[in-house]
Amino acid sequence: MGLEIINKLKKEKGITSKQLAEMSNVPLGTLNKILTGITKDPKLETLKSLAKVLGCTLDDFDDESENKNTNITLNSTETDLIKKYRNLPENIKEDIRDYIDMKYNKFNEQCATVEDDYIIKRA
Repeated sequence: MGLEIINKLKKEKGITSKQLAEMSNVPLGTLNKILTGITKDPKLETLKSLAKVLGCTLDDFDDESENKNTNITLNSTETDLIKKYRNLPENIKEDIRDYIDMKYNKFNEQCATVEDDYIIKRA
């Protein structure tokens, strides 16, 4: 099963395993077993929950689908933002990309700090 996609999408969305577990209501231990390959055949309900949060389909978890073009499922807010973005002048688009990059990097730094603190407290 091509569950490597979970790590890829998690990284693209800038969320930690702990956040994904909380958002999907999948226990962190279960998620970690899936991510490390200990659990080879997770329950369908678990995969559905993860797919919903990650914005993908169950087909995306299939090894065979990895060789196909990956279609990203957008919610209505994301679609609306993309439509608006496409109508902006290039200089404003550049400002928006810079702003998103800045916020994304700041969020990732905060997540890394939280994960580091969590690991240190567990040790």
